[in-house]
Amino acid sequence: MFEELEIAKNKCAECQKCPLHKTRTKMVFSDGIPNTKLMLIGEAPGYYEDQQGKPFVGRSGQLLDKIFESVGLSREKDIYICNTIKCRPPDNRNPLPEEKLACREYLDIQLQTLKPKIILLCGAVAVQSLLPDITSGITKIRGQWFNGPNGAKMMPIFHPSYLLRNPSHEVGKPKWLMWQDIQEVKKAYDELT
Repeated sequence: MFEELEIAKNKCAECQKCPLHKTRTKMVFSDGIPNTKLMLIGEAPGYYEDQQGKPFVGRSGQLLDKIFESVGLSREKDIYICNTIKCRPPDNRNPLPEEKLACREYLDIQLQTLKPKIILLCGAVAVQSLLPDITSGITKIRGQWFNGPNGAKMMPIFHPSYLLRNPSHEVGKPKWLMWQDIQEVKKAYDELT
């Protein structure tokens, strides 16, 4: 059904448009289920993602799965997961502008092929990539809906690695805010036909 994704994935596996291809173990294209409802866009692959070729598989990914499970969603049935860039930057640094530009073709194909109705922007790099005119930090804009491509609703959310560094569930703290955000996402998801 989504042949374009498989073609783009194969092309991406051979990509040499930026120097990151020289240091990657595996290209990280996507995980979850291709669907038109819900897409999560992360920042860049980390160590474990680079080893396994899937996004969000380390401690951050385990937490992300628990967050989705808390509202009855799962990557196997409900969510398509990808990253802004498909190769791991050295030492998990943020992607450089030229790396994001080189990889944008693949993200655009993912967005155009699936045309998801809800897009979650997970972390600052994803926010900067899809909402370049927003200058506020993610703490100020998380949980808000923005207009996205193809009429999608986009919501910035905290990256799970940030939540791991801020473990308090106290009212107003990042984990509590994430709980509010994920409930809002589930509500919007349930309203889709």
